Amino acid sequence: MTRFLIVDDHPLFREALQSAVRMVHSDADIYEATSIEGALDVLAAHDDFDLALLDLSLPDVSGFEGLIRIRATFPKLPVVVVSGHEEPELVRDAISLGISGYITKSTSRGELALAISEVMNGSIYTPKSMPRMRDAATGATQEQQILRRLRDLTPQQLAVLQLIRAGLQNKQIAFQLGLAETTVKAHVSEILRKLNVFTRTNAVIQVAKVDFAALTARASGEQISH
Repeated sequence: MTRFLIVDDHPLFREALQSAVRMVHSDADIYEATSIEGALDVLAAHDDFDLALLDLSLPDVSGFEGLIRIRATFPKLPVVVVSGHEEPELVRDAISLGISGYITKSTSRGELALAISEVMNGSIYTPKSMPRMRDAATGATQEQQILRRLRDLTPQQLAVLQLIRAGLQNKQIAFQLGLAETTVKAHVSEILRKLNVFTRTNAVIQVAKVDFAALTARASGEQISH
């Protein structure tokens, strides 16, 4: 049986996505989550999901953090972003993280179903209103390059990086994550290597360049609101 996971904190849109899924797979096994932590729990508890439909604006994460965590923890799981944000730059950045498609919430139910069908058939779906996507390897912006580097981090390294961003030192990070301080130091070294930076400060600066709120503010001219 085909198995889907819908991750969205709005009940009405979860219902719309369920309806679109059933237009394509009437007997689909559909699970729901309203947060990234909930999604990770569902994915860990059940095998062989065929597709995850993920909203970027969730209460327990900001920006692309949730998408990056799911991609890092379940790299073989196809993920389609379903978002209210339609800025082309955001779509390009999301695609650079290896998603299987990007669907805007203004899309009709019929178009949602078509997008899901295309992804299930192996295509990468992007909004029809957008210009044809360039190859991610060509003309990549600095932000897209950083996003691709973030994809190489393991879930544990992502957790360490999040605490580095919060200003914690290695000893504090070790306590928070229940790790040996030497293990944290090793993770920090790998994070710096993978991000191609030399200091923790530079790592924080680099990651700040892909801040979701800043990207949407620049693209739409107004601050992101949930």
